[in-house]
Parts: sequence; structure tokens; C-alpha cells
Amino acid sequence: MSQIERFSTAGLSQRDRLDFWNRLTNETYPGTLVDRRIDHFEAEMLRWTFGDLTMIRPRSGQSLVTRRPTGSASDRVVLHLQHSGRSRHDQCGRVAELVVGDFVLSDADAPYRIDLLAHEFLVVEMPRRALAARVPGLDDLLSVRIPAQSPSSRLLHGFILSLWAQGQLGDTDPDWAQGVSNVFLDLVSLALRGGDVASENGASLRGGLLARVRSVVEANLSDPALGTAELAAELGVSVRTVQNLFAGIGTTPSGYILARRLERAAEMLVCQPGASITAIAFDTGFSDSGYFARCFRARFGATPTQYREQH
Repeated sequence: MSQIERFSTAGLSQRDRLDFWNRLTNETYPGTLVDRRIDHFEAEMLRWTFGDLTMIRPRSGQSLVTRRPTGSASDRVVLHLQHSGRSRHDQCGRVAELVVGDFVLSDADAPYRIDLLAHEFLVVEMPRRALAARVPGLDDLLSVRIPAQSPSSRLLHGFILSLWAQGQLGDTDPDWAQGVSNVFLDLVSLALRGGDVASENGASLRGGLLARVRSVVEANLSDPALGTAELAAELGVSVRTVQNLFAGIGTTPSGYILARRLERAAEMLVCQPGASITAIAFDTGFSDSGYFARCFRARFGATPTQYREQH
């Protein structure tokens, strides 16, 4: 099994740091690309592979991480546990916003995007099949925020930190590594079960209701009146149920609707170069073009005009 490797941008010029970091991340998790959000980029990483697990512990400033499929199925999933800072994960329309102690699972064979503030992550890529054997309905739990408040989540967080501490000692062996891999997968499955979000009648909201509410949002993004009450009425459930549903994926109804409006607006800016920015704002449910511009800049770090020019 490998020893822990250490990497840092220290000693490199600012011009070379991002290229170095991208080569490193793509080598570790193929298809990964990092774009800095600030001029002064600094980053460091620990990397370790043992058993069936590929682990990294990256720390950097504000950045955007995207991962694209490489064309060959890996049958892997990736756990991102927020050790410090905050992040926003987006995969296949599912959005999870993490604070310290939260984690999310992503499909390594589907595109995903992570918006990061200054942060430290505990990241583990693992075999999908082995985890799916322990967690029925695993697909419903991908890109769903698993909260830090769950006792099993706290146990998993502590276990990963203890693995890094053990790895620094350098006295591990292959049998130990495989055994620990199995324990790790058991703890992840326990945390996923402990992180279930229940509706008012006790049924899990991970399946049909979540898919239905997303469909309603997508179909009504152009309606400025779309909100929690409208979603509840359309689904035939209480406002509280809708709020609990979105809390389970780490956001609020209004936060999710705003995010989807901005994402659709970004797509329209690129795909409809002849459309005016005001028209796009109205078509995506904004009744005030100035408010749209402010929200867009806060989300993407550029004005709508700049974003269109850059893409």
C-alpha cells in the first residue's frame, strides 16, 4: 500500500500554481478541473491510497471544482466531508450545501460541480458496488446533504481523521488496509441510514416526492410567484413538508428556486446570444433586472454580460 504523499503550491509562482494543482487533481481523480476564485491561489494536499479507497485531504482558498466523465466507467462514488469552510455541490440538478461536518456522495461517472469558499475537505473515492451492497437505494442518496448533527456522521468524521493520523505513523499493512476499507464502508452506510430525511407521515422523502418537487420547479421557473406555498399546493402537501424536504438536501425552497433560475439564465446567456439580458431575466422569473444582475454576479462572480463574453 502507498505512503501518504504531500503536495503544496508553496515555492511555485502564482502563474504556475493552478496548472500544477490541476495536474495533481486530475491525476488523482481523472476528469477533475479546478478554477480559482481569487487572484492569490494557495493550496496543499495529502494523498493516500489503501485497500479500495483513494483518499485526499485538500486545503485551498476560494475555488470552483468541476469533474467530467472520462469516457470509461469507473463504478466509483466520491465522499466529500466538509472539515472546514463551506461548499455547494451540484450534480444532475441535485444541489447540496455543506457546512462543517456535513458530507455528500457524488457519482464519479457523472459531471458534478463544487463551489468552495476557503476550506479543507476530507475526500474518499470508493467502489460503488461495495457501498450499494450495503445501502439499498443508493442512487436516491447521491448529492443529498448528510448532516453533521447525525451521530453516525460524527462517528464517520472522527474515523476518517483517525485514519489520517494512523497513516502518518507509516506502520500499516495490506491486511489491515483491506479490513479498514470494509469498516469504512460500513460506517458510510450507517451514516447514510442515520441521515434519512422523513416527511410528516414518516415516509422517506428521498424518492418520489423529491423528484416531483424538482419537476414542478423546472416547469414553473418563469413564474415570479413560485415559492414554498405554491409548491406545497401543487404537490398536495403542507408548507412544512416542503421546507423539510429542501432542508434534507441542505437548502431552502427559495434558495433552490433562485439557484435553478440563475443556472437556467446562465445557460440561456450562452445558448441564446441574441436574447437581451432583460428578456432572459424575465424569462427565468425575475421581475427586476437589477436584482437579477446582482444575484447573478454573486453566484457566478461575473455580470451577465461578462459571463456571456467569457463563454
